[in-house]
This record gives sequence, C-alpha cells and structure tokens, in this order.
Amino acid sequence: MKLINVEVITPSKSAYSAGVVSVTVPGTKGNFQVLYNHAPILSSLEIGKIKIVEQDETEKIFATGGGMIEVLDNHVLILVESFESADEIDVERAEKALERAKERLAHRNDPNIDVARAEAALKRAINRLKIAGRVPVH
Repeated sequence: MKLINVEVITPSKSAYSAGVVSVTVPGTKGNFQVLYNHAPILSSLEIGKIKIVEQDETEKIFATGGGMIEVLDNHVLILVESFESADEIDVERAEKALERAKERLAHRNDPNIDVARAEAALKRAINRLKIAGRVPVH
C-alpha cells in the first residue's frame, strides 16, 4: 500500500504526523481527497471536517477552523487554526459559543457587532458539535 506523509500543525502544536492512505479536507471550493501521487496543490481550507484514513484503514475525523494545505511529492502539510478529534472537543464550551454567536447575530444591526466574526464563530461551534456527535439546534 502506497502512503502519503501527512503533517498537521496548529498555532500551538504539531497536532498529527503519520504515513496515511488518504486525507480529505474542506477546501474553499468544496471537499477534496488527497491520495498517493496527488498533483501538487496549495489551497485554503474552510471550517469543516478533516478525515484521515490511516495505514490500517482506520478512519479518524477531526474538526478544523480553517487554514491552508500544501501537497507536494506525497507530503501533505496542513496548517490550521484548530484540529480536534471528537473526544477532544469540549461540548459544553461549544454549546456556549453557539449561544453567544446566535445572540450576537440576533443583534446584527448593532454597529458594535462584528457580523462576519459572529458568523464564523457560529460555523465553528456548529462544526465542533457535529464532529462531537451532537446535533446543534438552530
């Protein structure tokens, strides 16, 4: 089985490094999968799910807050704001973030509210809850 080397780095740590079968990421234009001998690419990533299929065919799912990916010569470098497995997600914190974002967006006409920031916070909270197996109530 031919493997690609995947390295995931966040601002605070090297979060993942291994030879894997594939990695699927939330690209700006949609999800895409990287396999052995993928063409070189540099792309931005959105808030969403990263799926890694490891050498033993185990699927690992992670929440990400967006970032960048570089694919070159079977090496995948992923630089992301956040990278959390379902068991690393603090569900209570995500639920509170969801409520705060909803509250801010309920007052979107207030000039003191940064609507784009509130919408991004809402998306991150929903994504974390989905990855953690919780279905957020909109």
